[in-house]
Amino acid sequence: ISSRPVLCVVCASSSPDLVIDKSSVRSDTPLLALPRKAIMALVNVVNMVVLDNPTAFANPFQFEITFECLQALEEDLEWKVVYVGSAEDSSCDQVLDEILVGPVPVGVNKFVLQSDAPDSKAIPDKDILGVTVVLVTCSYLEKEFIRVGYYVNNEYSDEYDPDVGPPQPLDMSKVVRTILADKPRVTRFPISWTKNDKDESQSQGDGKEKVTSEEQANGGQSEDPMITQE
Repeated sequence: ISSRPVLCVVCASSSPDLVIDKSSVRSDTPLLALPRKAIMALVNVVNMVVLDNPTAFANPFQFEITFECLQALEEDLEWKVVYVGSAEDSSCDQVLDEILVGPVPVGVNKFVLQSDAPDSKAIPDKDILGVTVVLVTCSYLEKEFIRVGYYVNNEYSDEYDPDVGPPQPLDMSKVVRTILADKPRVTRFPISWTKNDKDESQSQGDGKEKVTSEEQANGGQSEDPMITQE
């Protein structure tokens, strides 16, 4: 697990409702803001911005994440970036990075989550180009409580005969990665936020559902629609 990134405290407020000033948000920024009553969680992701997009396939993934912490947490948050290498084979999924964030101050915090690009050699040749999925997840006490999925389109920059296909082996320096940043799929999972309940849940199983490639591509059981800037 990587070292902790530096947290930037955006604001700290005792207000029960988070108000986002949309005038200060870029038009291409997908918002994850939802009414407070709809989210029974101590940590709420309120904004996620995909940086350096489009970019070369080999460049790092970068996500600027803003989240609200409603009360002091006993443990760190664990953030993870997962690249779906093949929709037909979950063994091709790659965990690009795992980081611990903490201690987390109460209020609204912001940081940039950066991970290496996937290893193209671990992806089936037929799945390198085309559409796939990248997931950003966050867990507390080893329990995932939010998953944000983005569709990713990888294209070959040089022209080629579509009937023949691009030259093989692919020149990966000519593959361009585009994340559909305005169409994320958000899935939230109810968890307990105390250690005692964590111990009880471990005695009954870890409580995590296994996510198939198909569920990843469909965004899982998304309970909430994405709110985007108009």
